[in-house]
Formats: sequence, C-alpha cells, structure tokens
Amino acid sequence: MKKLSFTCLALLLSLGVFAQKTIIHAGRLIDVKSQKVLTEQTIVVEGDRIVSVTAGYQNPAKGDKVVDLKISTVMPGLMDMHVHIENQMSPTRYVDGFRDNEADVAYKALPYAQVTLMSGFTTVRDMGGSGVNIALRNAINNGLVVGPRIYTAGKSIAPTGGHADPTNGVKRELMGDPGPDQGVINGPYDARKAVRQAVKYGSDVIKVTATGGVLSVARDGSAPQFQQDELEAVVETAKDFGIHVAAHAHGDEGMKRAVKAGIHSIEHGTLMTEETMDMMVEAGTWLVPTVTAGMSAAEYAKIPGYYPPVVRDKAMRIGAQIQQTFAKAYKKGVKIAFGTDAGVFPHGENYREFVYMTEVGMPNLEAIQSATLNAAVMMGIEDKLGTIEVGKLADIIAVNGNPDQDINVMKDVIFVMKDGKIFKQ
Repeated sequence: MKKLSFTCLALLLSLGVFAQKTIIHAGRLIDVKSQKVLTEQTIVVEGDRIVSVTAGYQNPAKGDKVVDLKISTVMPGLMDMHVHIENQMSPTRYVDGFRDNEADVAYKALPYAQVTLMSGFTTVRDMGGSGVNIALRNAINNGLVVGPRIYTAGKSIAPTGGHADPTNGVKRELMGDPGPDQGVINGPYDARKAVRQAVKYGSDVIKVTATGGVLSVARDGSAPQFQQDELEAVVETAKDFGIHVAAHAHGDEGMKRAVKAGIHSIEHGTLMTEETMDMMVEAGTWLVPTVTAGMSAAEYAKIPGYYPPVVRDKAMRIGAQIQQTFAKAYKKGVKIAFGTDAGVFPHGENYREFVYMTEVGMPNLEAIQSATLNAAVMMGIEDKLGTIEVGKLADIIAVNGNPDQDINVMKDVIFVMKDGKIFKQ
C-alpha cells in the first residue's frame, strides 16, 4: 500500500477518520432525567460531542484515550444560574471600585472563572457586572483563558437610586446622572433603550433589580423599584430580541409586578408570599434561590466592619430567611433552577447550595437535576446541555462517593470535561 501523502492524511484527520475518542468508564452515572443512578456505564466522546452511552465497560480501540472513573459518580457538567464572575465579596469590596481599573477587574476575574470550572460548574449565568463579564465570556469562548461557559447579563438594569445604580453611596460630585447606557432608567422609553443598549454591548440575558438589594449601599432591601409599565417595557423589548429577563427580587410586591410583566425568572425570592408562589406556578416562572448567598451574608454581617452599617443591617434582617422561603416554594411546585450568587461568597464554594437545598426537603438527585437538566431547560439550551446523551456537548464531571447517599461529596470534584476537553483529572 502506498503511503498517504501529508495532504491526504491531513484531510482524513480533519474529517475525523482517525479522530481519537475518549472512553469514560463510569462506575456510577446519574441519569438526571429519571433521577436514577446507573452502574457500570461507558461514555464515548469524540471531538466536543457525546457519541454513545452504553451499559458495561466498552473496550477502547487502538489510539483511544481511556478515563477510568469506575470508583466514581459521573454526571453532566453542573450549571449555576446566578454568579457574579467579576468580583468576590470582602471587607474592601466597597472601596475597590474606586481603585480598580477595568483591566484590574478583568485580571482578578480570571482565577474566579478557573476555580468555578474546576469545581464542576461548566456553565454559569453571570447576573451583572461592569461589562468585563462580556469580555471574559468571549475570551473563554475563544480559548484564550480557562473558565466555564458564560451567559451574561452584562450590566444590570435599575432605576435611579435602585439596587444596581452604580453611583449609590458616593458623594454628589461623583454621582453624575447615569442613564440607559449605564443601565439606569426612569420610565418605559428609558427601559427600552437600556435593553437595546445591553444587547448591543453583547448581553445574553437581561437582569433587572425589581426590588432593593441587600449588598448595595442603598437604604431599602425589599421595596419595589420599578413601575409596572417599566417592567413590561423591559420584558417586551427583550422578547423582541429573543432573550430572557431575570428579576433580582427580595420583596414580595416587586416580585408580583415582575411576574405580571412576564419575567422569566425570579432571583433570590427571599420574602416571597404563598400568593406569589401560586402566581409563579400558574405563569411558569422560574425561581433561582441563591440560598448560599443569603446564609453567607447573614454570617458575614456578624463580623465587625465586614459590611458598611446600612448593608450589615439588611444582611442580618433579610439574609437567613431565604432557606425557608425556598423550602416553601419547592413544596408549592415552583420551578427551581440552581443558582448561588457566587461572588457574594467565595467562588468555588457553589456546591454549598446543594447542602442547603437538601436540608429542607429537596431530594439529593433532584437538587442535582436543578443544576443540570432544569438549568438547561430554563435557558432554552436543553438540546445541547444538561444531560449525558448522544449528540449533546461533552460537559461531564465526576465526584468520589455517591451524592445520592451523601450530597456533601459534591464538594470534591475530581474530573472535569467541557466541550470534550479534559480540564481536571
């Protein structure tokens, strides 16, 4: 047989004729659709896709790479629907904004992105920052830096003085009068402009601060911040672009207005009433609970000087209520997608949400489903992600132990594959 020319060999390689496959031998495999743990399974990955999932341990062909996870539990890459990838809370957080340039924010974000991926979260939804989050998303997608797949809101939208008004708490000479370009609106016309501007800048999702917030330097943490026509203008405009709107909300009235406006998800939901839960069930509105953020904020508030006084008081009053609200919403049948608000607490500790969710009644495998299939469905990407099935992107992780029996094993992720590439083994 004549030797293949270099050109022919390159062509065959490009067509995948000699493409190396990755053979994963999974001792336990979580089927998140059925919420069952399968045993002794083989997953075959070629390129960035899953090409087969079969019972038993399949023998590799010559040249294939074998990943031995026979003593581990394998599952789809986890998805956190609420993170802030640009920053991380600390006692200096409120003055860092006066010291850090955009480049400083970007460099600080790199380890946050990396530790998130290494913790098993292959996809995240970044729910508001300065715009560096958009650049970071692009850098990760282009393979320039390591991190999870990011869907980002860019800059959150708020009214003047609202939770996401970037000039809260500064002296008047520095406040200026931010407008729709900076995500600050007053009235439905501003609302439409802000959404269009966010899409122009590259946002994948729109976030509004429907009520006050805990960690902003603003007096109220729960009162509604948008009029009904403003919220409706945001939702209608985003719908024209085919993207979702998420509403940060702690107070109940702001949630009711958001649900009436057709919001896609409520983030936090701390002071939600059963009436609002019923509205969400009827409308099909998702809840992203972020229990870890509330519990963490309440704990940090006990540390003298950690927060400014106005933030400390809100954190102590509101934070710890979030776990019981989640429990009630879950039992009511509100749709739940996993989200933590990482950045309020250290990135990489996202697993804690599983612990808090299961403490109040959510079964372990259902909690994992909320961070895989449910999250993918909420984002409308279930055709690509959320399960280990043929044709899906090869986002696969593994932990030692069995999370069906002990959810705490989610802390120690030993294997991470994203888009068919192994980042941790």
